[in-house]
Parts: sequence; C-alpha cells; structure tokens
Amino acid sequence: MLNITSEKSTLILFTKPEVKDGLDIHALIKNCPPLDLNSSYCYMLASSLWAETSICAWQDGRLIGFISALMRPDQDNALFIWQVAVHQQARGQKLARRMLIELLKRPTIQNAQYLHTTISPDNQASWSTFQGLARQLDCSSRTLPFLDKDLHFKGAHDSEDLFEIGPFDLTALLNQA
Repeated sequence: MLNITSEKSTLILFTKPEVKDGLDIHALIKNCPPLDLNSSYCYMLASSLWAETSICAWQDGRLIGFISALMRPDQDNALFIWQVAVHQQARGQKLARRMLIELLKRPTIQNAQYLHTTISPDNQASWSTFQGLARQLDCSSRTLPFLDKDLHFKGAHDSEDLFEIGPFDLTALLNQA
C-alpha cells in the first residue's frame, strides 16, 4: 500500500523503470482507477523491454507516477503511450504532462514526430493531459475511433479512441533541457 503524507516534497525524481519496480508499479496502477490492472509480471516486462520509453516518478522514495510507452513497430516515428498513472495524492500538479515531456527529451525518442494513445470518451483527466501536451508542443491533434465497446469488447469495456498528437518538432523541447 502506498502511503504519501500530506507534506509534499517539491523534489520529484524521474527515472527509467527497472524490473525491481514492477510490484510498485502494479500497486500504483491498482490504486488508479479506471486504469486496467495487468499482472505484476506484465509491469516487470514493461520495465525491462520498454524501459527506454517508459518513466517512473518518485517522491521521497515512493512511486507517485508511471507511464508505459513504446515506439510503434509499424510507425517508427510514433511513440505509443500505453498507461499513465499518477497517485491520487500527487494529482493536480500536472505530473502526467511533466512525465510525458521528460520522456520526449530522451535520446531514444528523438525521432518521434507523433504521440499516440487511447482514451475512453469519459476519461476527462487523460483528455486534459494530452490536449494540454498538444498545446505545449504547438501542434495539431486528432481523435479517431479505435476500439469499440460492443464490437471489440462485447460490452465489457468502454470504447477507446485513438488520440494522435503531431507532427511535432522536438528541437525546441530538447533545447530546454
């Protein structure tokens, strides 16, 4: 169980996930509805295989944020964001967007010109985060149907729209580093 006190340190450390972080990531995701909870094994794999394109946020030694992402194998200039989790007590600080910006500054992502993610229509926090990122990157965005509640999920999961940001140029962002 994550315990974050109401006294907040201002220092947030961004790191690449490591396999040893898998259980902490699993616990964070479990406490971040409506995110789909995957197995701890899955998060250990993500921390190993996608470490270069994923990010952890730590505050006072506690995991308060996590983003899993990968470069799309079918579109090598697009970063696909799989899950974004921010601990409840760390919300309201634009931490998700800060993690996304830190990710986009990584050398392994320097060829990205697009960012893709899927968002359910009623997930206002995610819409706000990614629309804000598009504005910050000063580029266009668009929403496309992707996975349909009835057709793909047989009514067991909300529909997921594909949200695309780009094309963008990371040069200005990298110069801020």
